[in-house]
Amino acid sequence: MHPRYHAHMATLLLNLRHVPDDESDDVRTLLDANGIEWYETPPSRWGVSGGAIWLADEARAAAALALLDEYQRQRVLRARAARNEARRDGTAPGWIATMREHPLRLVAAVLATAFVAALLALPVYLLAQ
Repeated sequence: MHPRYHAHMATLLLNLRHVPDDESDDVRTLLDANGIEWYETPPSRWGVSGGAIWLADEARAAAALALLDEYQRQRVLRARAARNEARRDGTAPGWIATMREHPLRLVAAVLATAFVAALLALPVYLLAQ
């Protein structure tokens, strides 16, 4: 093993499961712009791991985490501002549009709710007989 990698442990910075491509691209760019060495592991073939961005040197972990925290705070502020603007100008999708776009989600939610209600009612039904 190369002594450099033996002396410093890798530090997980960002698990990429459910992370949009634009966000992971921004994080890579942010790390590069600040001279923080990183590497990436791909998602596993079987879906166990979603991939990750790792820091090669744990000594830079505090700086990288501070940069990531600030980036994510700014991202949340931008997303909220965009959502509020879409609501103001009437372009934000409502719940009916969401149901039309994802009808299987609606069917699954209704079936899951009915199943849970049936499970809750089963003891009462069995005791009443």
